Amino acid sequence: MPPLFIGREQELKSLRHYLDQRTASLLVITGRRRVGKSRLVEEFAKGKNFLRFSGIFPDKGVDASAQREEFARRLASQFNLPALKATDWADLWDALAAQTQTGQWIVLLDEISWMAMEDPTFLPKLKAAWDEQFKQNPKFILIICGSISSWIEKNILSSTGYVGRVSYVLKLKELPLEDCNLFWGRKKISAFEKFKILSVTGGVPLYLENIDINASAESNIQRLCFQSGGLLVREFRDIFNDYFSARSEIYEKILRAILNGRLELKAICEFINTSPSGLISEYLNDLEEAGFIQYDFTWDFASGSEKRHRIYRLSDNYTRFYLKYIEPELFKINRGIFEFISLSSLSNWEVMTGLQFENLVLNNRHLVKKFLDIPYGDVLVDNPFYQRASKKKAGCQIDYLIQTRFNTLYLCEIKFSKNLIGSSVIQEIEKKIKALAIPKNFSIRPILIHVNGVTEDLIDQRYFDRVINFSDFLGVQI
Repeated sequence: MPPLFIGREQELKSLRHYLDQRTASLLVITGRRRVGKSRLVEEFAKGKNFLRFSGIFPDKGVDASAQREEFARRLASQFNLPALKATDWADLWDALAAQTQTGQWIVLLDEISWMAMEDPTFLPKLKAAWDEQFKQNPKFILIICGSISSWIEKNILSSTGYVGRVSYVLKLKELPLEDCNLFWGRKKISAFEKFKILSVTGGVPLYLENIDINASAESNIQRLCFQSGGLLVREFRDIFNDYFSARSEIYEKILRAILNGRLELKAICEFINTSPSGLISEYLNDLEEAGFIQYDFTWDFASGSEKRHRIYRLSDNYTRFYLKYIEPELFKINRGIFEFISLSSLSNWEVMTGLQFENLVLNNRHLVKKFLDIPYGDVLVDNPFYQRASKKKAGCQIDYLIQTRFNTLYLCEIKFSKNLIGSSVIQEIEKKIKALAIPKNFSIRPILIHVNGVTEDLIDQRYFDRVINFSDFLGVQI
């Protein structure tokens, strides 16, 4: 049986809208591998006529004909048809259309970039089949799905051939914190224990499904990350080869450049010993689309418009944990001789965890805005913010900054510590506020976000507008 389906209520609601349309719908779903794209479609299609076709991994010996043959085999099997010719995609689309002319049908083309591999006729013939056959059935829903989002963007979403044909694009992200919490059910597990797990898994459903809720965080991480054959020991190579294959080396170098913190394009290029170029920008975009990195930016407070310079950070918690702690010990892990004692025994664990906690907060910024009671329509811009140093102003970096249309800036400081956070953090915030070039008619409201408590002295100073304990969002749900 498939694992229990958790969360994704809003995504399902958006997809179900197309069940009641009077015309056929072409939908596109993208997102990092393991984030649950196919599982979401299966849940959406439950109880409906559903066909799933998936491209096969482009391993050695797999070519365009192998992709067509696999599609033909699946189609014949699902409709109990005699063997189909697999020499031309047009014939295969004809055969599929013949079986789905009437009634409600949901058809998923999964890992479409593999399916289209080495065959320049795939997309033009799919477009022709959509225009001439599939859309003739008003109850037909075709879903294109894939992990290589940059391929889909370039070949479908930005292609003139598909302009006006795609009804909806869903970029599936990691599960929000409230859904991650459901994986522990009614177990009375501390928020800090859950956070240890999330610092490794992020909100990736497949990783959370493999957590044993009856075991400690340490035991789970040892089993998944530091035992030979563990899921998260193998995972990085599997997904990286899926995404980037022959070009994986340059992408890995970029990830290693930002492993320990944010960097601008120039600094990344210096780290990997190359010059800034359109190609490097393309690589960064690929990594962003694949869910490995995100860019932060500065913006103009007066207009809210983004400025030119960007700064990149590693936004995938598993990737950072793998490169930082699993990969250096692979030799010992694969031979069963690595001795994992505890998370706190890992070098620079608290520094690394601070970065992971920051990702967790930024991926769940909706909880911050809800806690602060800021209506959605009032937010002009919200993002990590950085200000470059110049002759006239000092440089500074804000973990998370919310600007409202009423000229209010919520300056959020994200702090992870195993100890209580004391009042010394106030001086850090004051230094940042002093450096910021803020128009005179703006208000600043400092916010502290933490996970493990603050001192009475900090509370007594009444400096922060709000102090948010993120652990509250990981409490037991009854």
